[in-house]
Amino acid sequence: MSTAARVAPRAFLVVVAYLGFVSLALPDVAHGVAWPFVRDAFALPQSGLGLIMAGTAAGFFVSSFFAGRLLAALGVGRLLAGSTGLVAAALAGIALAPAFPVFLACAPLVGLGSGAIDSGLNAYAAKRFSPRHMNWLHAAFGFGAACGPFLMTGALLATGSWRLGYGLIALIMGAMALLFLTTRGAWRADAGGPIAAGEGHAPARVSTGAALRHPVVRLQIAMFCVYVGVEYGAGLWIFTVLSEGRGLSVELAGAMAGLYWAGLFVGRVGFGLFAERLGEDRSVRLGLGGMVVGAAAFAFAPTWLALPGVILIGLACAPVFPMLMSRTPARLGEALAAHAIGFQVSAAMLGGVLFPALGGVLADAFGVGAVPLMVLAAALTLVWLNTILERRTR
Repeated sequence: MSTAARVAPRAFLVVVAYLGFVSLALPDVAHGVAWPFVRDAFALPQSGLGLIMAGTAAGFFVSSFFAGRLLAALGVGRLLAGSTGLVAAALAGIALAPAFPVFLACAPLVGLGSGAIDSGLNAYAAKRFSPRHMNWLHAAFGFGAACGPFLMTGALLATGSWRLGYGLIALIMGAMALLFLTTRGAWRADAGGPIAAGEGHAPARVSTGAALRHPVVRLQIAMFCVYVGVEYGAGLWIFTVLSEGRGLSVELAGAMAGLYWAGLFVGRVGFGLFAERLGEDRSVRLGLGGMVVGAAAFAFAPTWLALPGVILIGLACAPVFPMLMSRTPARLGEALAAHAIGFQVSAAMLGGVLFPALGGVLADAFGVGAVPLMVLAAALTLVWLNTILERRTR
């Protein structure tokens, strides 16, 4: 479906979708601030945080992988309401957990709900949102990611307890669940097509296995995995590479890491202003080209050029994820789109776990200077994959 052929969503559903993406970012980023206090409360080793994140990632991967089936069975409105309610209940369980095993058992439930929310909102937005709003939707996630640490920090300063922070996020997610529940009829009426399958308007269904065997689906899975590998592989290693590898002060290296993520947010807002004029495919090509230039500067240039390169990577990453997602229905057709979007969200989660871990292996073996080379190699791989994808879907 072309951009021009999309039917505009109702304005209030656009607002609800934005709020949904802001809230989606809150739970994961709060862990980083809360962890030292959770660790002390339960007398845990540092490795305990890895268990929490692994449990969350496993739940996220499962629900997003089967998002096509969930959307067919429930429709987007009920899926969003139920999944957000599950996240709220799991966060309440974390806030009240009397022991770490209870805390840990709730983590996969947060992931299950979050994966379904992410896939459901992306599936709806890919069909209904213009490129401008698709960029801004993902910018809303970045805004939520910035708000989460402040919310948890405020709770800690006010009470000294991490439990209040998780409790507040649970309340926010509970309010979102009620909002999705009360608007479920509007989602059903507005979505139509495959997004509302199971609610009276389903086209011919495609099985999960058949969708996974489609060559273009596989190409896009690879692209989302590698793209998020670049985004997270660069973002999570910038501080270490600049401070230990380039000898920058803690303050400057930390500022550069912050500017990288700020560049991603600002870039999505900015690309949203021009995305409809540029078009999805051109926006992706511009983003990938900028990623290669920025990664090359990060890897090879003197420090005074490497620092702008870091910011450029963040800015250039901005349009790639939302514009690839936006093009999915047009490239694959409505019957495959819901499955493919779920696979893509799963692949994104996988890339966000694998590439930072690979960076650690390379840093141990060859020094932290190997990490920017990994980022550059991944960016070049994305250019190659995108060239093949565009040729196959012209």
